[in-house]
Amino acid sequence: MMRRPRATTTCKAVKYTDVDSDLSFTQTISSGEEGEEWKPEEPKPKGSKKPTKAPAAGPKKAAAKRPAKPKEPKAPKVPKEPKPRAPRKPASAGKPRAQTSPNAPGTSRSGALKEEKKEDEAEERQAETQVHCEEAGEPSVRMKEERVSFHVSETHQLDSLCAARLAMKKEEEEEEDFTFDEPCLKKQKTGGACQGLPTALHSPEARALKNELNMSWDLIELLSKLTCVERWVSVNIIQLLREENTVPFMVRYRKEMINHMDADAVRDVQLVYEELRSLAKKTQSVIQTLKKDGVLTTELEQNLRSCRSADELDHVYSPYKKGSKLTKARRAKALGLEVAATALMETPHTLDLRSLVKAGTEGLSSVEEVATGVEHILADMIAKDPDTLTYVKSLCENSYVSLESSVSRSALKEQEKPDKGNPNQWKPQNKIKDIDKFNLYFKFSCCIQRIQPHQTLAINRGESLKILTVKVNIPGRVNDDFSRWCINNRWRPKTFAREELRNIIKNAVEDSYKRLILPFLTRSYRTKLTSAAEKESIAMFVRNLRQRLLVCPVRGCVILGVDPGFRHGCKLAILSPTSQILHTDIFYLHNSGQQKEAAKLRHLMLKYSCSRIVIGNGTACRETESFFADLISRRYFHPLNVSYCVTNEAGASIYSVSPEAVKEMPDLDPNIRSAVSIGRRVQDPLAELVKIDPKHIGIGTYQHDLSSGALKAALDGVVQECVSFVGVDINICSEILMRHVAGLNAGRARSIAEWREQNGTFINREQLKQVKGMGPKSYQQCAGFIRINPQNLDSARSSLHTTPALPVKAEAKKSKAKTGGTKSASLNPLDQTCIHPESYHVAQRFLSRVGATAEQIGSAGLRHSVESKVQTSSVQELARTMDTTPETLQLIIDGLTQPPGFDIRQNFEQADFKQGIMSMGDLKVGAVLTGRVDNTTLFGAFVDIGVGRSGLIHKSNITLDKLPVNQRRRSLALGPGDRVEVRVLNVDTQRGRIGLDLIRVLQ
Repeated sequence: MMRRPRATTTCKAVKYTDVDSDLSFTQTISSGEEGEEWKPEEPKPKGSKKPTKAPAAGPKKAAAKRPAKPKEPKAPKVPKEPKPRAPRKPASAGKPRAQTSPNAPGTSRSGALKEEKKEDEAEERQAETQVHCEEAGEPSVRMKEERVSFHVSETHQLDSLCAARLAMKKEEEEEEDFTFDEPCLKKQKTGGACQGLPTALHSPEARALKNELNMSWDLIELLSKLTCVERWVSVNIIQLLREENTVPFMVRYRKEMINHMDADAVRDVQLVYEELRSLAKKTQSVIQTLKKDGVLTTELEQNLRSCRSADELDHVYSPYKKGSKLTKARRAKALGLEVAATALMETPHTLDLRSLVKAGTEGLSSVEEVATGVEHILADMIAKDPDTLTYVKSLCENSYVSLESSVSRSALKEQEKPDKGNPNQWKPQNKIKDIDKFNLYFKFSCCIQRIQPHQTLAINRGESLKILTVKVNIPGRVNDDFSRWCINNRWRPKTFAREELRNIIKNAVEDSYKRLILPFLTRSYRTKLTSAAEKESIAMFVRNLRQRLLVCPVRGCVILGVDPGFRHGCKLAILSPTSQILHTDIFYLHNSGQQKEAAKLRHLMLKYSCSRIVIGNGTACRETESFFADLISRRYFHPLNVSYCVTNEAGASIYSVSPEAVKEMPDLDPNIRSAVSIGRRVQDPLAELVKIDPKHIGIGTYQHDLSSGALKAALDGVVQECVSFVGVDINICSEILMRHVAGLNAGRARSIAEWREQNGTFINREQLKQVKGMGPKSYQQCAGFIRINPQNLDSARSSLHTTPALPVKAEAKKSKAKTGGTKSASLNPLDQTCIHPESYHVAQRFLSRVGATAEQIGSAGLRHSVESKVQTSSVQELARTMDTTPETLQLIIDGLTQPPGFDIRQNFEQADFKQGIMSMGDLKVGAVLTGRVDNTTLFGAFVDIGVGRSGLIHKSNITLDKLPVNQRRRSLALGPGDRVEVRVLNVDTQRGRIGLDLIRVLQ
């Protein structure tokens, strides 16, 4: 989680605004005028947006002087609203999230909320519907909902979060904050005591950034406010993004500029920055359209440039937007009744409806038709008025608005038993099976602010399958209060109006609410609920993927990968410690000739000294596991001490027929490729899993219902982060793995592979500059994440004595950093560390200071010398004397003292190998077992306890006192790969469900 910012002035709560609605207001009026139902949007692939390119200015230098005391960022100024807004109730202005920690005080609500909360908590302990668990790849178990409040809008969410943080500031100073039941936030050190060096831009540069988007508001102030990040950090992040720096590079090598923020927090700032740029671009387009139509005024342009969200922009623009079809209001305007509607509000005493009657003209043939046309125009004006919409939203915020779902009529018909003579009987049966998954939502009702993300996604899916009907229930008193306010305040005639004219206004208000505003509110709530649920689902997917990729590899042993099967046999692949394919075969372990197959298998195991077996968890996994467990129990492979593990094979079959697999293993059958992939997933999970689309790894929930563009962008960012931070050996890594290194892409990775084939092994990082397409910026971004490990250069050293120095590629016209001449192809010990080449000169000076050389990297002697030096003089003092930052010097110290071949994944858990097997029949309630988390969802964690079925720890059983201190700041606090001790709560062998209680997390 990110720390609560200590700079209290940066997080000032502001009034409610809506943000980023995919449906513009006029579009909703025209498309939903007759009360159309809301439908979940089809996912739209969106490419990742790149920041505006700027000339590469090289690495940015830190400020020479450190200020004695960092200045607190000033409170952002809120521009005055162009129009006076309707009064709103103070309770809704900046209230924090609806749900906080269960122990948090002040959670009282209205009686209806309390009653519903009790009902929900009673139901949360029961079995979850299959619709959630099947998405997680497990038997269905109903879970307590994730306590994530409904985000009414992005701006409201961030402002409310800031307000909550400020309110808890005193508690934070006494003890570490903990919002266990909220979504995992980012560890973001942006407190008052700055961890980095605040960098003040020169006045022209600062002004350029403020006015970059040509809007009325200050970009830096607004970005700082929306993200709760200090102004100086926001300035630096924008500047780094404009210089085309990648997030991994910023997080590792520019820590002092981003104040030690982690990758997720930086990506959040980047996302908000891109959204503001998109808003500015849309604003400019609107201004050009209005100017072309001749309706743009100075005041209107100012109002447009003052908008801080897409929804505010839509409010201002909607009265001037051309509708997509002829609405009732437009038909009335075409008859010339707009003047009458205006007169009704301005000078009703002069209005005579009888004078507008035209016999024989449709819509004007009687006074009643004229009055109806005026009502339609007024209803349209009311529905498009920003003040009116703001007021009705404030009424909804303080009311019990609920989402209700029920079984549809078509689904009820499908549940009826079909006739036996029906040849298509299997189709209704399949539909009935799908219908049963949603039985939890046949009579479902939940407050908008308390509905959980997985519930929203489940309801959306049920609605798309036409199994559920869904509606947003807004209390009737909202209509009453709204009508009273409109008639007596906002839409009250300026002068006296006769009774029949007042009735027209009253009817227009009622018609506007029922026909236009209510459908708009319904679509708005549904869209925002879906958006919030998708964001939380993506966040959970990202956390799972990161932990799955960073599982510790199993090195130094021969591994047998097994893709189990019945009819087509079990596909086997024996892999060397370096993942080379030694032997492949197909064994039929589940037929009558098991003894013969077992003898052949023993011969292979002894021949290649293979003592580790990796079994995929697909079809026939349980039977294959029993077969190997029986042989191991009988010491059939003696003298080898054989053990096995079961791993997730999700995506292996998809990868086996992919172009990358064909290129990598052209002579192998696709089924054999799957066995190779299964074995390599344990030998090096990161290198193997990057070959597979993250959506197919089987670690998320509802990934197929999410926006493919948003999901791909988030997952690609996490893959790049993991690959970069682990580092890749440029001489042995695959081309696919290289693509995910920060600063590289498919083209540059291909060029590196081609250079390696033509020139042999890379001897140092400098040779990367000779690769086609590797410019100064690309080299800067990737160099620190690429390793040159000496142990992989043995084959190249012999050729160095006879091979002259490799000539550097001729200087490219567009590349100013490349120079002619030759570079000595000599080893640099620093190339095997995480130290960036831009800091090599500092590393050499530090080595001289401690009396060591680069050849001693990772040795115990150098480690002792460095520790002594740091104890004598602090890192801060050493950094000051060496003219560098403490962050850079600490990174250099880490790189010099880490052993050769250091891997950050060695601190994580690796696959569990075992020799015995259990079944669900062996489980008893109360039994205490150990297991490994296989997947986490929004409602709990699935744990593999070795019985063929993963058990489920309901999130209500993952409590604070059961967690290690270092894991108490994470949502659910568990992730794939974590080892846990659990107690069996219940076993349902018929439905294959196991309920578990968390005892503790094993370290």
